[in-house]
Amino acid sequence: MLEGVRVLDFSRVLAGPYCTAMLADLGAEVIKVEPPHGDDQRHMGRMVEGESTNFVLNNRGKHSLRLDLKHEGGRRIAQALAARSDVVVENFKPGVADKLGIGYARLSAATPGLVYCSISGFGQSGPNAGRPAYDVVAQAMSGLMSLTGEPDGAPTLIGESVGDICAGMFASWGVMAALYDRERTGRGRHVDVAMFDALLAMQPTALAQYLFGGPAPARVGNRHPLSSPFGAYAASDGHLVIAAANDKLFQAVADTIGRPELPADPRFRSDGLRSAHDAELREIIEGWSLRRSVAEAVSAMTCAGVPAAPIQDTAQAVDSSQARVRQLTTRAVHPVLGETALVEQPVHFSGVARGRIGTAPMLGQHSDEVLARVLGLGGGDIAALRADGVI
Repeated sequence: MLEGVRVLDFSRVLAGPYCTAMLADLGAEVIKVEPPHGDDQRHMGRMVEGESTNFVLNNRGKHSLRLDLKHEGGRRIAQALAARSDVVVENFKPGVADKLGIGYARLSAATPGLVYCSISGFGQSGPNAGRPAYDVVAQAMSGLMSLTGEPDGAPTLIGESVGDICAGMFASWGVMAALYDRERTGRGRHVDVAMFDALLAMQPTALAQYLFGGPAPARVGNRHPLSSPFGAYAASDGHLVIAAANDKLFQAVADTIGRPELPADPRFRSDGLRSAHDAELREIIEGWSLRRSVAEAVSAMTCAGVPAAPIQDTAQAVDSSQARVRQLTTRAVHPVLGETALVEQPVHFSGVARGRIGTAPMLGQHSDEVLARVLGLGGGDIAALRADGVI
């Protein structure tokens, strides 16, 4: 669907690479420009045969150009490539791209139709714009971490780099919207994405409590802050989740646990009342679930039409028949690791086959090919650039 769209990717580690991997999944040509030492992610995370599995997953389907942007020759090449690209993505701290000669003002002046996406911790404006940020900082300052964990425990990180991931998702969405707008107007846009902004926007439940006159919401543990029964419940051999956010489903829960009279109890007559008396309701439900296995409890609730599920670990989720049918992973051959699994973007489009993505590139694997094909440089020119340390 994005065949013919060229993306010049200066980003590294996670937020930017996640964005451009999603674009590559849909057929965009992504040229990943890496410094001489490579993307930092190549040296982070789980290492197998000297290769970062984090890097392999998040840089699938890209071409690697090893380019020294601190060298004047490197900056000239980057500018020339940008002039032949549809999209530029960078996630430097604000101001760094300008110093490297690849800022929005300079590149868009030369190429008015360029869609230029900047991803940073706090965006290109505001008092925190210049602060360095990693996912943990974004989680901490966005309010999300304050909502995660047990009420009497410490604020807890979510078990994934959601600040990076959400920013990368919004960045890919912003790039697509800007490309669509360019089709109508011929003009490019500067797409400014902040991890802080992305995480704040991902909290509609918490914001609904605060923005309309309520206090800042607090941690409630493994339950929904506004509905009940809605959360995790103990069984004899583990935990399951039950989600009954309306009166009909609550009646089904009550019937399933042998307490059909519960909806008439003054404490439980509405979702709000049930939430206010969650502790009492939890004790009643777990009086039933603790006498059953997770599988038995989930089966009983599901048969009654109540949304319920076991709590799977990552291996169980990835290896499930549901994940296989949905083709969430595919296989590709890596130059060092051999055949490996890759995770493709999750959206299904009619008429678009899945599983055609390629693996991540080795550092500088496509330098010669990109310079020859995109810029028309000959072998002698490329050899001279290599001798000068530009590539």
